[in-house]
Amino acid sequence: MFAKGQTVIQLMEQLAPKHLAVPDDKIGLQLGSLQKEIHNVLIALDINDEVVEEAIKLEVDLIIAHHAIIFRPLKQLQTDTPMGKIYEKLIKHDISVYISHTNLDITEGGMNDWMAEALGIEQGVPLDEVHIEQLSKLVVFVPKSHHEQVLEAILGAGAGCIGNYSDCSFSNEGYGTFKPQVGTDPYLGTVGKLETAEEIRIETIVPQSIRSKVVQAMLKAHPYEEVAYDLYSLDIKGRIFGLGRVGKLKDAMSLAEFVDVVKKNLQVDHVRVVGDLNRLVRKAAVLGGSGSRYVSPAIFRGADVLVTGDIDYHTAQDALMAGIALIDPGHNAEKIMKSKVAEWMEHKLQEKKYDTKIHVSEINTETFQFM
Repeated sequence: MFAKGQTVIQLMEQLAPKHLAVPDDKIGLQLGSLQKEIHNVLIALDINDEVVEEAIKLEVDLIIAHHAIIFRPLKQLQTDTPMGKIYEKLIKHDISVYISHTNLDITEGGMNDWMAEALGIEQGVPLDEVHIEQLSKLVVFVPKSHHEQVLEAILGAGAGCIGNYSDCSFSNEGYGTFKPQVGTDPYLGTVGKLETAEEIRIETIVPQSIRSKVVQAMLKAHPYEEVAYDLYSLDIKGRIFGLGRVGKLKDAMSLAEFVDVVKKNLQVDHVRVVGDLNRLVRKAAVLGGSGSRYVSPAIFRGADVLVTGDIDYHTAQDALMAGIALIDPGHNAEKIMKSKVAEWMEHKLQEKKYDTKIHVSEINTETFQFM
């Protein structure tokens, strides 16, 4: 059985929820349709003509890429331009294109966590906060006989996480009253008669992103025809999501030694470096993609070095004077996402027993040549 396009994307959005993307980021389905069976998926960093030819050869139905192929609004679609030819080829071969960009950067267990892990950054926190998860308190009243069943359903759906603690809840006993009206089919009691039932009040924390999922799980597990429950918005902060990561290195080392770590683990042959190669590096920041705007946050958070792409000349000068080192491995260092996304998607598809195959693009989309 092959997964439908919508199913594949629902799985992808479990990894990189769309609501985490920065405003105006060009993410989501950019070309084609998801209303079809997906036999083969290609995971790519960029989409160029070589990547499209690779997709055609592999009989791919869907490309999931990191960088958008439609970045600016199209005023016309001319098939005699370089990009127009790519769009035409994709359409003719019924290859859909889905983009997961800053949402993949920001999400926990996504791009910036992969890069931080590769560089030995431990317990990395966001370099620049983008999104604070809204929390609600769920309160539901359940008969004693179904307390454990309903509580397990609620916590199993992901509720009850406070910091690094999971399955957090509070329960207390009381009495509920109700009178079933004509046309009802009560689990307890008799139509037209006031009933008193021993019930348990369950309280727990629910993140906004999974509120609907938790409520549906609770309703499914609850025995009552009409479930009494409340959701209260809370002022306390939930999880903080953001771009980049910053944290201490597992082992302090010289900047020169750290450069070798970057080159080896991000699989790049050359990097640009700003700073004294003999200086000691204890705390490092990393941000996939273009990071010139994030030098100041890295300094503020006490980083000795920032690893990021596309550093411009004047930003490099400012960083040198400010005393923070920079390592620029290029934008293409984000290619680490190809194997990581593929591994994650393969696991999810196999878990659900789909025959859809995941392929990792073997095309090197690095724009620059180093002479």
